[in-house]
Amino acid sequence: MVILLVCVLVAWALRRWATPRINDWLRSREGWPRWRLRVAVILQRRLQLIFFVLLAWGADVVLSAITTFPSRRYLVALVATIATALLAVSLAARLIRSPFLRRLATWGLWAYVVIYFLGLSDGFSDFLDRVSVEFGDFRLSMLSVLKAMAVTGILFLGARTLAEQAQNRIEGNREISPSMQVLAIKFLQILLYGAAVFIGLKAVGFDLTGLAVLSGAIGVGLGFGLQKVVSNLVSGVIILLDKSVKPGDVISLGETFGWIERLGARYVSVVTREGKEYLIPNEDLITGQVVNWSHSNDFVRIDLSFGTSYGDDPHLVRKLAVEAAKSVPRVLQDRPAVCHITGFGDNSVDYVLRFWITDPVQGLMNVRGAVFLALWDRFKENGISIPFPQREVRLLADPPAAERPES
Repeated sequence: MVILLVCVLVAWALRRWATPRINDWLRSREGWPRWRLRVAVILQRRLQLIFFVLLAWGADVVLSAITTFPSRRYLVALVATIATALLAVSLAARLIRSPFLRRLATWGLWAYVVIYFLGLSDGFSDFLDRVSVEFGDFRLSMLSVLKAMAVTGILFLGARTLAEQAQNRIEGNREISPSMQVLAIKFLQILLYGAAVFIGLKAVGFDLTGLAVLSGAIGVGLGFGLQKVVSNLVSGVIILLDKSVKPGDVISLGETFGWIERLGARYVSVVTREGKEYLIPNEDLITGQVVNWSHSNDFVRIDLSFGTSYGDDPHLVRKLAVEAAKSVPRVLQDRPAVCHITGFGDNSVDYVLRFWITDPVQGLMNVRGAVFLALWDRFKENGISIPFPQREVRLLADPPAAERPES
């Protein structure tokens, strides 16, 4: 006990001494990749346990060399073994992303490690097996629940790893369209996670046939209560299959204009030029009128309306308008830009200028503003005036006194 206490104090002192030096050294590693820095930080936060494991095993080696009675070093070897297992569990738990699940798995495995190495596993298992509930022939014990959670958690971790690897490979294949990539990834995730749950429950002896009637009744109730959710899920599958929209497309739905960031099982994420992210239910894209600016191609025609004075030559105005549009970098040069007279207004001759762009994801308002500014510069250089409504106010003199009405 004294030796173990000394190991704890020395490990604490070494951690206090080494932590600031390791932090300074890590700050100077500017060229390191992120994963290597993350591993270094994980190890740095467990320095005291690492030092204790090394010191405990060192003490065990020294005791084995100076004593002929193994019982004198039994406690040191046992504590060193448990500490090593706790360190391995804490490092392996970093594979779990969720902080809550990571903490739950860490504490659960730590408890199991201590019970196992102390030789209490059989008695503890019998106790958990006696804590149970029964529904007819169906028996559910606490031991079965814990085993199911452990096995299913491990299978879930493996399924997530396989899903991530498959997702990286599918997204890296340029021969698969973006919508089919999303569909394949979602199908693979559902298949892997569903198989993990089924195999995990069957592996610990759960009889799933006993839950068939109960799951059927629950399914009917959920079917009525989750009609919108199911509708969105089915609409999401239809969207992926018919390829009407896909990630990267620029769409307009009502007052929302932006590009599709990702396709979800229940909604579509649309990001606008202002940085706002709208989560539009899949059902709205199926039943509503959606303008897909880049469905079959990326060509988008933009119309600008303006007017000039009646004293300006309309032929010159049309020529200058086309030249102004062509001078903007985002306007396509290989597609015609045209300018037409649309009418003779009260104050001006009205025109419409039409031109094409191929990058609507970069925004429409900014290219409109750039063309309007180019029009202003060209008209100013050539003396073309842009009229605006004017009003003339006349003040009438007071009538003679004889013509004033009597009060």
